Amino acid sequence: MITTEAAAESAVPAVPGDSGATGAPEREQLVWPWKDAAIRALVQRIHQLQAERAQAFRRLEEGHRQYLSSGPPYDFPRYRSTVHEVTQAFAAASREVLAVEAELAGPRAQPLLASHVRRLQQLEETRLATVALLQLMGTPELTGQDSLQMHQLKMKVIKTMEAISEVLQDLRFDAESAE
Repeated sequence: MITTEAAAESAVPAVPGDSGATGAPEREQLVWPWKDAAIRALVQRIHQLQAERAQAFRRLEEGHRQYLSSGPPYDFPRYRSTVHEVTQAFAAASREVLAVEAELAGPRAQPLLASHVRRLQQLEETRLATVALLQLMGTPELTGQDSLQMHQLKMKVIKTMEAISEVLQDLRFDAESAE
């Protein structure tokens, strides 16, 4: 999961602004730390964010397992808290991935690499939505509803994870060619 420290490091360190002649206190201008980084560093950051996403998925799965084993009565507040934490981690990772995509598509003029990052983001969104649906279908109230649909969703998660791995390989290979 993305730690508070990691989010603070990667998101937006402050740079003092110009207070000018107005006498107003200095305003902080937000700066993206990867602006002048090499393409290799951007790709490494994408891989780090993917590792953080994987950790967040594990935390989500563990939270769901704990929820299912907690009852009845089920400890929903604890599960809701886990989902909230994981949602924040996914949102932070997504914001940074989108910033890397914009950097690659714009100033770096690397449309192929940007398309890989965009595809990765789309696949992660699909994976998260599918895992959430699987967890919902696995709740005690809905257990046993449609085992065929559950199987299909599990297969979709597996195929999505395989596609994510392929995109990451393509990104790494094409990034090496771009430098």
